Amino acid sequence: MKKTDLEKLKGLRLKPQATAGAGAQFGKAAPAMPSRREQRDLDRAAGLVPFAVKLNGELVATLHALAQTRKTDLSEVVADLLKKGLESKAK
Repeated sequence: MKKTDLEKLKGLRLKPQATAGAGAQFGKAAPAMPSRREQRDLDRAAGLVPFAVKLNGELVATLHALAQTRKTDLSEVVADLLKKGLESKAK
């Protein structure tokens, strides 16, 4: 292996460290995000259950657009629509 190749590898090892602070703006640290395990525990404590479905791409785009207009999370929009649909079905 050439010396230049070794230097490139060293540079690649340093790159994640250099970009780790890129999310901070004006000296402020980025807000700490919970790990996946912590997020699952928080969701479980809130009574949330993961529910995976396969939907048409157009429907998903419509849901995303609706979530953006309401300025809420996609999960909240889907839950609201499901509740309304189930209530109208029960009547």
